[in-house]
Amino acid sequence: MAVQLNNQALVTIYGGSGFLGRHVVRAIARTGARMRIAVRRPELAGHLQPLGSVGQINPVQANVRFPDSLIAAAEGADAVINLVGILFPTGKQSFKSVQDEGARHVAEVAKASGARSLVHVSAIAPTPIRRPSMGAARRRARRRRPCFPRAVILRPSVVFGPEDDFFNRFAALARLSPVLPLIGGGRTKFQPVFVGDVARSVVAALTGLASADKPYELGGPEILTMRDVMERVLDYSMRERPLMPWPFWLAKLQAAFLQWLPTPPLTVDQVRLLQSDNVVSDAAIKAGRTLHGLGIEPVPVASVVPDYLEQFRPRGQFSVYKP
Repeated sequence: MAVQLNNQALVTIYGGSGFLGRHVVRAIARTGARMRIAVRRPELAGHLQPLGSVGQINPVQANVRFPDSLIAAAEGADAVINLVGILFPTGKQSFKSVQDEGARHVAEVAKASGARSLVHVSAIAPTPIRRPSMGAARRRARRRRPCFPRAVILRPSVVFGPEDDFFNRFAALARLSPVLPLIGGGRTKFQPVFVGDVARSVVAALTGLASADKPYELGGPEILTMRDVMERVLDYSMRERPLMPWPFWLAKLQAAFLQWLPTPPLTVDQVRLLQSDNVVSDAAIKAGRTLHGLGIEPVPVASVVPDYLEQFRPRGQFSVYKP
């Protein structure tokens, strides 16, 4: 159900302080709507305040693993957005507790609070794999929609932007490593989508431009293989590094050790996800369940990424980049 976003509307955003969250908050702030940003550590969400006017953005405490903590944040909300997700499990923050059960808790609270709209941001699913993983948890999250039948589900491909953990990560690696690994030979396909376009799609979903029948798949204007991504990273960061094919079995073996680090650069689940392409399906394109279907012209990688990868160039901002 559509929500009229103005200064009378209240939107609750679970997980609104992260990379995607700050762009969603900025996009909604422009409409004048008030927001509750429900996060585990509201004292660390102060960076969101400058994105809106005085009193427009209110961080509150909530944890999707504890349903009772979600109730107050959703009380009186016209719309609810769930952006909560993790890249790898840490402690009690498992894929099951956060992206499976957590998504169900948010949907149940949104329904109980009387919210007219629920938008859940997931990800384009990989091919099913043997053991439960990040992709499996996301698929289970989508099966929670009966808790809120009118929920709109958005499934972006890899999201890029100034604070991303994709192009930035590989550029940082290129600055330190003498070679860049191509996991699986670099054949995995991605359709990188600009974070600002994903944020605009969330606003479009809130205002009734999206249907709740089936998920929307969000991708940028071009499909890139992992090799293409690495080559662009080297070009934009003005580095020269050889690209070394890295078979999946070897990457999994390496990740099995790396994932025990406090902030692992690679996990077994992430390697498994690389075994499937991450692009918008033909079915979604045919049905118009894409950015174009929401009236959004996707921003290409070359329009944004070179600017924020300048920090990784040999002379930083003083390096002269020529496309």
